[in-house]
Amino acid sequence: MNNLIIGRTRHIAKGFTLVELMISLSIGLVLFAGVMSVFVGMRSTTAETSSYGELQENGRFAISVLTDDLFRQNFWGDLSGTFSQNSLIAIPAAPADDCVGDGVNNATFPQAIGPFRTLWGKTIVAGALKPLSCLTMATNTRIMVGSDVIQLKRVISNPVAATSAENYYLSANLATGGVFAHGAAVPAIDNSRLWQYQHHVYYVREEAVGNEYIPVLMQGRLANFSMDFSPIIDGIERIRFMYGVDTDIDPTLPGYGIVDAFISAKNMTQALWDNAGGSRVLAVKVFVLARGIRPDNKYTNNNSYQLGDDLPFTPNDNYRRLLFSSTVTLYNNSVGSW
Repeated sequence: MNNLIIGRTRHIAKGFTLVELMISLSIGLVLFAGVMSVFVGMRSTTAETSSYGELQENGRFAISVLTDDLFRQNFWGDLSGTFSQNSLIAIPAAPADDCVGDGVNNATFPQAIGPFRTLWGKTIVAGALKPLSCLTMATNTRIMVGSDVIQLKRVISNPVAATSAENYYLSANLATGGVFAHGAAVPAIDNSRLWQYQHHVYYVREEAVGNEYIPVLMQGRLANFSMDFSPIIDGIERIRFMYGVDTDIDPTLPGYGIVDAFISAKNMTQALWDNAGGSRVLAVKVFVLARGIRPDNKYTNNNSYQLGDDLPFTPNDNYRRLLFSSTVTLYNNSVGSW
């Protein structure tokens, strides 16, 4: 028995001392803090990248919509010359909730007096009357002060074979045309084609969501025999336009057909809108300011954003923003006839 006891190897269990435990815990806390710091940093970077990605998507989409519509404004299918009562044999009654702006001939369809305005805009100022008669405000909404409203008229680029319900159309050849509503008699015009008539309005309004106001780009479209407004892009805080005007009236002058100055909507005169005296709006600079939908309390925006010739806009809040701009040449305004 003694031999067996002597031949065995004895193992004595030994634990960590208090100092060793404290050192281990300290090292673990340092490693955990490092991992958490990397995680928080990656999460913050991901959120910021996602926010700017959303801003870029919204801003570029808004620029694309506005520039595409401006590029085609004043397009009247086969009809050459000026779109007015003089060149039309039929004009329907004004649609419901017609959009009437400044000037004597600034509604959806041409009237008997004054040049017909196919392009018109205005800067919205605090305390002023509505820039367009058709702008209606729903509950918990407000028009964005400092932004522009713009309206334009044209026909859709491709002719149609037949009319569809609750739309207006232009039947035209090179010499004359007539506008009519679906269901009405088509004007008798030789060798004519049909084009859907469009009257678009764009402006920015804010909609209350909880305790925050979210800016949205609104589009008014002539449909259902009336102007129908709907939000098309969230996060668009301001739109501004500068109108490139050629004031040379003599075609033999070197500067004829070239923009002499870009003028903001608030500085455009009635004569310039009417292309009176030979002046013409040949281009438009478009500015779109996109804003994040949600604030980031860890970010303060002290940047200044220059939209046209207005004073720089410095928000001093917690929203990220991106400014987009583009210049559109109005080819349909650069010639007197096709």
